[in-house]
Amino acid sequence: MQTSKTLQTHSIYWNKEIPVDRRSFITKSSAAASMLSLGFGIPKFAHAAEFTYRLSHSVPVNHPLHIRAEEAAKRIKEETNGRFELLVFPSDQLGAQTDVMSQTRSGAIDFFCLSGVVLSTLVPASAISGLGFAFKDYDEVWKAMDGGLGAFIRSEIAKSRSLFAMEKIWDNGYRQITSSARPVVNPGDIAGMKIRVPPSPMWISLFKALGGAPTTINANELYSSLQTRIVDAQENPLAVISTLKLYEVQKYCAMTNHMWDGFWLLGNRRNFDALPEDIQVVVQKHLNAGAMAERADLVELNTTLRQQLSDKGMEIVEANRPEFLEKLRSGGFYDEWRKKFPAEGWEQLELVTGTL
Repeated sequence: MQTSKTLQTHSIYWNKEIPVDRRSFITKSSAAASMLSLGFGIPKFAHAAEFTYRLSHSVPVNHPLHIRAEEAAKRIKEETNGRFELLVFPSDQLGAQTDVMSQTRSGAIDFFCLSGVVLSTLVPASAISGLGFAFKDYDEVWKAMDGGLGAFIRSEIAKSRSLFAMEKIWDNGYRQITSSARPVVNPGDIAGMKIRVPPSPMWISLFKALGGAPTTINANELYSSLQTRIVDAQENPLAVISTLKLYEVQKYCAMTNHMWDGFWLLGNRRNFDALPEDIQVVVQKHLNAGAMAERADLVELNTTLRQQLSDKGMEIVEANRPEFLEKLRSGGFYDEWRKKFPAEGWEQLELVTGTL
């Protein structure tokens, strides 16, 4: 936590071309002092913030998450009359995700937006919302994440003691599969396909269950790996597919919606509790409102990106979701993962999705 109570000094400059007698000078000086003491003539937020906190995330500045986080920071500063300033750092500027996670836990960084699946390295139960083909649409996603499942995951995060999660999770979007040789419409199309996945047991397990050959490759090597055919395919949200220009090295984009993931806005518990209660309320209000606005932004963005990718030459196809579900059920994928998550979490998931 960083605090600052630095006072700003102000100077009054008199026009030297106008002669001023002693009595006039004293009168004007007294009047000016009175105006300053009452706050007139001082720019809004001229004093340094009493509390300056930092928020780190991984997406670029043109992503809805960054835009809405900056907007929330501005509104927090206004409503607290400049007492609280939130500095937003995009694109992993404060370090790699694992490093920032450690800094957030220690209190060196105050807030951190992190994928639930990535967070599972610390809080295993947080990965449950990214279970393959669990949510059929956004209605189910938000019913679960704003309801019992979200509350369950936040309680698991709170067990770490050093961290807590804001009530509203931000959207990272559904993930889609791009490929070069053939489109992925049904599970048979994945059979034997070399597909790049992030280094996560859940991703590897999912694509093995679908008959693929998942390979973990760093994101900064993804484009070249697709270009040189080290792998045939990859999976990511549309925003990432567009940003990395994967349409240059991939012909097909299958709208599989095979995994949904969101960004939990994590806070350091000790630093947040050190804030006055009225400021805590304002911070929570605007960051949660920012999450809600970002969700709508991302839906609109994905509609635009789908058309843009098509215009770039990608062939957009619709996947057969029921066939994928049947393949995973018959292969024991859900039975395997049911054993890895707490029963309470699985129960909250199936209250929304039905039996998996």
